[in-house]
Amino acid sequence: MDDIRLTLTQVHALAKGLLLTQGFNEAHAQAIATTVTEAERDECRHHGLFRIPFYVNALKVGQASGDAEPTVTELAPGVVKIDAHRGFSPLAIERGEAPLAERAKQQGIAALAVNNALNVAALWPEVERLANRGLVAFAFVSAIPYVVPAGGTKPVFGTNPMAFAWPRANHPPLVFDQAASESARGEIQIRMRDGRALPPGWAIGPDGQPTTDPKEALAGAQLPFGGHKGSAIALMIELLAGPLVGDLLSFESGEDDVANTGAPCGGELIIAIDPTRCMAGGNLERQMAHGERLFSLILEQEGTRLPSDRRYQVRKRNMVEGVTVPLSLYDTLQAFSAGEAVEKLAAYEGDVLLYGEKKGA
Repeated sequence: MDDIRLTLTQVHALAKGLLLTQGFNEAHAQAIATTVTEAERDECRHHGLFRIPFYVNALKVGQASGDAEPTVTELAPGVVKIDAHRGFSPLAIERGEAPLAERAKQQGIAALAVNNALNVAALWPEVERLANRGLVAFAFVSAIPYVVPAGGTKPVFGTNPMAFAWPRANHPPLVFDQAASESARGEIQIRMRDGRALPPGWAIGPDGQPTTDPKEALAGAQLPFGGHKGSAIALMIELLAGPLVGDLLSFESGEDDVANTGAPCGGELIIAIDPTRCMAGGNLERQMAHGERLFSLILEQEGTRLPSDRRYQVRKRNMVEGVTVPLSLYDTLQAFSAGEAVEKLAAYEGDVLLYGEKKGA
């Protein structure tokens, strides 16, 4: 597959221009384009430009709002609610970050309940930003039911990612963002696009049997990581991002997505903790230094690395050199950013976008 190299400024301009042309307002287009650019910068490509059609298609079929202004409500001294009013999550999270951080500093711990938000983005950006404020952070979100419970054959859970961030002195925060399934949905979609098989253990086909065929996996179901352990984590996230914050479970979000956009509407829970308020005489510098002892023990062993180290390495390089984007994707997105109709852009085979036309067409 031929690629084109773009600067991060060009990635942002391409994404924002397309979103504006197709009906998003300035605030939403800016927030989504920033999220997409961060994903491309860190080579999290299944959340980068690849996702633009999901945003646009959900808007065009009426699943999402392109101009809803998130509203902020204080539910308790340490709990803030952001209602996205069926807008995509990047703007809602942007609006909620400062109130959450302020309350965490005041109370020692605070939670942000994001409601009625469509989410096809990664979770690590929001927890990383909170860690850059000196806070420990968690995020949890559910999705459309793609994942079977351990031992089952019918999808119940979303891929249900969770993210964690720990601030560090003289280093970017330690961050991980991982699905409760063996893989993110986008990883299977990317492999289908590129004609690559899946590793064993990722999915089952419609017949309930293991498969390494991405198309069969998308028509069937994904598997939780670690069997019953991953299944239990997926269950926990369903409850945290659904009933706890008064929003939808994954299967309810799937029922809500009547147009089959693949862009679930539901809730997200973000928790921020001020480390200095968690122990008598708390001192952030001393607490972070204590954590570094653990990191050093890990890194002393050959072959190990800390979560997010690879992302930070590619980030440093890509901020200078730019990123590579499949030429077919670039050409399609550029055409639509110029104002062409969006129907081809939203063409799917199963639930995977194939850059403007169905595979084999």
